[in-house]
Amino acid sequence: MPVNTLKRPLPGTGYSYISLEAAAEAGLTEIEHAPRTTRVLVENVLRQAHRAAESHDGAVDAALGLCRDIIRAAGGGAPVSFNLFPVRLLLQDHSGVPVLADLASLRSLLAERGLEPGIVSPSLPVDLVVDHSVEVHSAGTATALRRNMERETRLNSERFRFLKWAHQAMEGVNIVPPGRGIVHQIHLEQLARVVNVDATGLAAPDTVLGTDSHTPMVNSIGVLGWGIGGLDASAVLLGLPLPMLAQPVVGVRLVNSLPAGTTATDLALTLTEMLRAAGVVHSMVEFFGPGADTLPVTDRATVSNMAPEFGCTTTYFPVDEKTLGFLRLTGRSAKTVDLVARYSRAQGLDAIDEDVPLRYSRVLEVDLAKIEPCAAGPRRPQDRMPISQVPAGFRREFAAQAATTAEAEPGGLRDGAIAIAAITSCTSTSNQTSMLLAGLLARNAVARGLTVPPWVKTSMAPGSRAVRDYLDAAGLLPALGELGFSVAGYGCTTCIGNSGPLVEQVENAVRGHGVRTAAVLSGNRNFEGRIHQDVAASYLMSPPLVVAYALAGTVLTDLTAEPLGTGSDGRPVALADIWPTPQELEEVRRFVSPEHYRHAAEQLHQGEQSWRDLDSPTGDLFDWPAESSYLMPLPLVSLDKEQSGPDVRGARALVYANHTTTTDHISPAGQIRQETQAGQYLSGLGVKVEDFNTFGCRRGNHEVMMRGTFAGSGLVNRLVEHKGGSTLLLPERTETTVYEAAMRYQADGIPLVVLAGREYGMGSSRDWAAKGPRLLGVKAVLAESFERIHRSNLVAVGILPLQFTAGQTPETLGLTGCESFDIIGLDTLAPGGAVEVRAHDDEGGQVASWTMTARVDTERELQYIRSGGVFGVVADTLTATAQA
Repeated sequence: MPVNTLKRPLPGTGYSYISLEAAAEAGLTEIEHAPRTTRVLVENVLRQAHRAAESHDGAVDAALGLCRDIIRAAGGGAPVSFNLFPVRLLLQDHSGVPVLADLASLRSLLAERGLEPGIVSPSLPVDLVVDHSVEVHSAGTATALRRNMERETRLNSERFRFLKWAHQAMEGVNIVPPGRGIVHQIHLEQLARVVNVDATGLAAPDTVLGTDSHTPMVNSIGVLGWGIGGLDASAVLLGLPLPMLAQPVVGVRLVNSLPAGTTATDLALTLTEMLRAAGVVHSMVEFFGPGADTLPVTDRATVSNMAPEFGCTTTYFPVDEKTLGFLRLTGRSAKTVDLVARYSRAQGLDAIDEDVPLRYSRVLEVDLAKIEPCAAGPRRPQDRMPISQVPAGFRREFAAQAATTAEAEPGGLRDGAIAIAAITSCTSTSNQTSMLLAGLLARNAVARGLTVPPWVKTSMAPGSRAVRDYLDAAGLLPALGELGFSVAGYGCTTCIGNSGPLVEQVENAVRGHGVRTAAVLSGNRNFEGRIHQDVAASYLMSPPLVVAYALAGTVLTDLTAEPLGTGSDGRPVALADIWPTPQELEEVRRFVSPEHYRHAAEQLHQGEQSWRDLDSPTGDLFDWPAESSYLMPLPLVSLDKEQSGPDVRGARALVYANHTTTTDHISPAGQIRQETQAGQYLSGLGVKVEDFNTFGCRRGNHEVMMRGTFAGSGLVNRLVEHKGGSTLLLPERTETTVYEAAMRYQADGIPLVVLAGREYGMGSSRDWAAKGPRLLGVKAVLAESFERIHRSNLVAVGILPLQFTAGQTPETLGLTGCESFDIIGLDTLAPGGAVEVRAHDDEGGQVASWTMTARVDTERELQYIRSGGVFGVVADTLTATAQA
């Protein structure tokens, strides 16, 4: 087929594009009924084929055949592997610093061999937003923002110095400094392009991969993106494609509209419950229908943000007039908006005409009119309940743990007391309706004389400065501040566990009397121990409900039937008494203006004075300060290709993990405590306890991260009887820390495995949940099922993910985790192939023998496993390039 068969001019723009209509004329007739997400993937494959056709006859014909298979897979057909080439990469600092540090390590290794270090450079644009390092150390006062930012800079100056170096050393790396907002909200409001135009004038869909699982938030405006691990990101940065299996696309048809008194958060939590139950792991979810048309973009963003909580790879809303209006509101140029409209219309990516049915693998329907105010908790986002059931749910959860509380003390706290009330996370602070409702509720509460009890730590951390500006313009900031919801930072804060210290009264009640407290937050995750290690239960909810619960002071108040408190007139005040009316909401909507977003955009890359004054090295090579406790080259990064060994023999289980073991359990991100292995290591370096910082900010130091692996406070390891980072050293059956056991096994040359239940690796994209086990000596994870990103991360570090066959579990096989394990058949392994596993007792007798599926889904992934991970493949490419 001729090279330019698929390339056409895009009318009215001066640009060209790879036309899906032309592809249909060339024989790809299936494209007419393909879901929108699938059309974007097909265009990506065809665009690469168009480029390859200049030097490879038949490239376009072969691509059309592959695209036919991708479309069939979307409708539920057989999966097919292909390579994706994204347009951009999006990073946040917790996961992004290690990615850039790995590239810096490769440069240093090349220079040591006398080779050109500059060949290690990003092959596509990269935006990194510093949003994960600010903590709510100070809260509830007008000075909280300044004090928290000063502390953030003091603790993280080494990391910030490195980022400033990376910006000047690596072309295409753009840094958004701390204090600007949250990565996904800034992405939505400022960075996303929707349609990208390359240097040749070729227009294409804006496809983005991010090192954060909530990257799909931007899909609310017609971008297609999702989260990947840091090692995959490093490979993509260096020009390698992302290996993929074409996935089923689940259509979710929305009908009717949200009733008054509900928010997009209520919808998102309801969808989380529903889609988790429906099972959409390894699927894409596309929203359509008349109900989708009623949702403003920021409601769609709240829904799209929670794709990882749904369990799917990504979500998608098509482009429509609301999309174009949002782009105008947030300051995109008229030319950009016109390009988005024209391109989307030409490619069939605009609002869906239901007269032309699309071939989804299945369709689910949601009636928006049935959505009700709700919360999710106490430990999982899918555990949704109407707010009337929150008190009973809390009591039921902790009924077996009879209280030894501080109730007997004068003014003592009771179980259910709210320790943290946080308006936090891009999930909700990007939503103008939710934030205005929170401000109006606060204004109405203050007018009635309500106050927040002194034990509740309140905070607000908007995802962009535009939010603060429109709340200020609407006159709502004073009331929020009076209730303690002053701006404490512009970053992720409480949502990722950067909650800071609790009120002293609460700490004493928890640690001294065993009181079980709760957190209420407008975030997207509430895994055990994530929000704060001293908080027993965490509930996700909308921003106005966070304010309401803060006023009540306890989750044992039924907000639908009991008063929040007593007003200044001595009369009880119920939630219904102060919930904003539709008229009140409409009155303040007019204060949300393009000027607020333009002002935020102008300041986006400036940074505070402390950022501008920070000295950083220059040149192609980073200087790797010898005294640094934050940054050191990662041992996994090497130019020496590591070949996978023979079959695994005599392995021991380092951990026997429970169902729904999360990445927070495997590699916590929160505060490092003095008594932990990581804390003792830092103390040995002379770091003061108050300067330990968080695991998330220490991800450039593998010694800290190894000691924090499998150390999450809520980790259930079935080899021991209590939660946390302990395990059994085998065969002695001596209890010790996971880190100490791993070091002993390494010294004795014993390989390790992890046994696990369902949904292993639920949660974030953090690659340290794979890097840490790899450095501890783990060769394979044997699980009932894997979460998508974590499975990819395991492969990327060279750990083999093995999945039990249907109906088979460690329990059905009679395993205790104290056996030794052999894994046979690695030398003949094929993608999706099987291996034999044998378990033996301490006397060498065989306990069980069974077959497991290797979740190595593509040839490229198999190459990673055989090369010891991504960097084994990268080493070959870089060495060849440098020596050419």
